[in-house]
Amino acid sequence: MNMIVAVDENWAIGNKGSLLVRIPADHKNFRNETIGKVVVLGRKTLETFPQKQPLGDRTNIILSRDTHYKAGDAIIVHSLEGLIRKLKEFDDQDIYIIGGASVYELMLPYVDTVHVTKIDHKYEADAYFPNLDESPEWEITAESDEQVYFDLTYRFLKYTRVK
Repeated sequence: MNMIVAVDENWAIGNKGSLLVRIPADHKNFRNETIGKVVVLGRKTLETFPQKQPLGDRTNIILSRDTHYKAGDAIIVHSLEGLIRKLKEFDDQDIYIIGGASVYELMLPYVDTVHVTKIDHKYEADAYFPNLDESPEWEITAESDEQVYFDLTYRFLKYTRVK
């Protein structure tokens, strides 16, 4: 199972319900990784999307405690146990956890690959991803050349769980 996330130097991922920064190449990378796949996200993350609608050309699985919650053609699950049961219906390599912070934290133990866009900047933030660089469970197994967007530099990294 995979995760995909953009983080700053402090492993921050968001502030006040929004992404820290919008980088077109990061969005393109996200789309290329997840198109035709299964994306797993929380309700609050979905509600930050345009028109609060599930992502097109993907199977969207939304985790929400609200048993009456509906979101287009998305599959809604209400617990970790329900999510794990539903995910067994799909190929493990086609599953991408896409946020937010509580869903990342909940699902990290089940994931073996994390695709990270690491932005060389520190933002004001209130949502964070676990710092994989500080964990002996994770190693960088792929790294892009440095990318530039206006005055920002960033890299695409692939972290793999150490067996």
